Amino acid sequence: MGAGEERQPAGSARPTSRDVARLAGVSHTAVSFVFNGRAEGNLSHATQERIRQAAAQLGYRPDPVARGLRRRRTAVIGLVTDEIASSPFAGRLLRGAMETAWDSDHLVLTVDSGGDPAKEDAAVAELLDRRVDGIIYAAMSLRRVRVPEGLHRTHSVLANCLPEDDSLPAVIPAERAGGRTAARLLLEQGHRRVAHIGGLDDIASVERLRGFRHALRAEGITVPDEWVVRTGGEISGGYEGALRILADVPADRRPTGIFSYNDRVAAGVVHAATRLGITVPGELSVVGYDDQEHMAAFLTPPLTTVALPHRAMGEAAARLLLDAIDTGRTPPATTRRLACDVVTRSSVGPAPTL
Repeated sequence: MGAGEERQPAGSARPTSRDVARLAGVSHTAVSFVFNGRAEGNLSHATQERIRQAAAQLGYRPDPVARGLRRRRTAVIGLVTDEIASSPFAGRLLRGAMETAWDSDHLVLTVDSGGDPAKEDAAVAELLDRRVDGIIYAAMSLRRVRVPEGLHRTHSVLANCLPEDDSLPAVIPAERAGGRTAARLLLEQGHRRVAHIGGLDDIASVERLRGFRHALRAEGITVPDEWVVRTGGEISGGYEGALRILADVPADRRPTGIFSYNDRVAAGVVHAATRLGITVPGELSVVGYDDQEHMAAFLTPPLTTVALPHRAMGEAAARLLLDAIDTGRTPPATTRRLACDVVTRSSVGPAPTL
């Protein structure tokens, strides 16, 4: 049997391309042209349609193994992650990558390393042994990463992270622009006494705060140092930070708007405000970041937030990888930044008149 013919298990009733050819009244070569992307210029549109209808009637699908032998491809891409499978955003990024790959007749084989460098190297080696057409490496949070061994041996793209050696293309959120967006949400409602709570010294924290301050400075507003409180990324950090700048402070001397590092921090801020008897958004407006599923929309009040483009990152990384696979050209090691859109709910209102 040649590489162009479908293999059929003994006793299986799976239809073959020759069955399609007989039903459509065409040659076996004509069927091969249609399913190998060579029909244009060789077959009329009417003949192509007749072949596709015959295939649909028989339930015929080309054998991916045989097709891979012809094209020297497997129609499978690998996706190696650090801890993303345990993060609340995993589904969005993975769905974006998988659906984009599926639309191009590729499957995605996913491996979660748990952040262990040795496991990452082993995962990449295993994927290469399985002859995947390319690999996406995705991180749970935006940071610079050690490029796992082996990624340079195939087409590779990074998602939600940057290579330490700037050697590979990457797709990441436009975090600085997201910070500017958060500032504009508060500025448009007349807020001029604003604070920032949460985050540490990671790339996302630094970039979000930089964009936030830049937009405020453009309006002549400076955030006091004591109103920038670095308390991490959890609910407890938001609660602690909000108490620090809101408790026992007269209404005319406390911030009227708070930009939170993420939605979990925002939840802590809202909780602290409630404990202090400060209404949201009547006396205090709160902006989150991430649009965390099963959280942001269910706070009281529902949280206005800046959404991280996880699905779009998965889609863009997969498209960049598939384009490289199709053309056989390695994409340049550039960084593509995707917009972080606003999700408007009910936690931001006009600045109170004091």
